[in-house]
Amino acid sequence: MSEDEIKNQINSKKEEISKNEVEFKERSSSIKSEVELEFDPKLNEIKSKLNAEQEVLNEAVEKADEWSLKKKESNVSVKGLKKESVKLINEKEKTLNLKLKELDSEKKKRIKDVNTEIKALQKTLTDLKKASST
Repeated sequence: MSEDEIKNQINSKKEEISKNEVEFKERSSSIKSEVELEFDPKLNEIKSKLNAEQEVLNEAVEKADEWSLKKKESNVSVKGLKKESVKLINEKEKTLNLKLKELDSEKKKRIKDVNTEIKALQKTLTDLKKASST
């Protein structure tokens, strides 16, 4: 083989490499387009659903936080109201017992006073009977 033939073969091979690169570049672009056509609509749909569900989740978390705070506040409020209720029930019971005791004392005093008057009247009656029999 002559030097020119070898150079021609080398150039031919380089040209073949260039053609291969162009061909594979075109095929690569074609494959990329095919894959994008196949997957992009599905990805867009999933991304849309994901965004919607993320919003729902964020709202749920926010509401859960609000309700958690309300629960804590209500627990404190309920605890205070229960304590106040027990205190008022005890105070009511003490006041009722005290007033009933005062009423009972007043009743006993009045009955005692009336009994004293009855005894005095009975003594007077007895004295009158003795005086009239003599």
